[in-house]
Amino acid sequence: MRAEKKYLISEVESHLKKSDYVILANFSKVTVADTAELRKRLSAEKAEFHVVKNSSFRVAAKAFGLPEVDSVLTGPTAIVVGGKNPAGVAKVLKKFFDEKQKLEVKVGVLDKKVFSSNDLAKLADLPPFDVLRSQFLSILTSNAAAFVRLVDAKVKKESAA
Repeated sequence: MRAEKKYLISEVESHLKKSDYVILANFSKVTVADTAELRKRLSAEKAEFHVVKNSSFRVAAKAFGLPEVDSVLTGPTAIVVGGKNPAGVAKVLKKFFDEKQKLEVKVGVLDKKVFSSNDLAKLADLPPFDVLRSQFLSILTSNAAAFVRLVDAKVKKESAA
């Protein structure tokens, strides 16, 4: 293997090491200015946008044990990696697409599972994790509070009799 190709593969591998997920996108309609804006938005989530060669990604992904995504490795490909919040990154990408109508998400790989662009759009529509956590806790406490009121009413009824 040529030294140049080894370098490109090792560069993709270094990007893949940055997170537990990778989102592949077609950037063919994205301008240089759009790319700079997208990178700035992604930096808020500590994520990065990198253009990669399909063949280099294929080899690096296999080395990392990622699921096969060869069917989408056609045309120009960019990867989004980094950060701890794939849902936040999906939100950024979705908002960017809605505004610009330029970036097309191909697939995402989260926890070694392939997610379609529709799945990633659904992930982007979820409320932030803190909101989900508070909603869940609200459900737990409301049921517990209702139970306590029921038991308390029963005790008061028996003591009054």
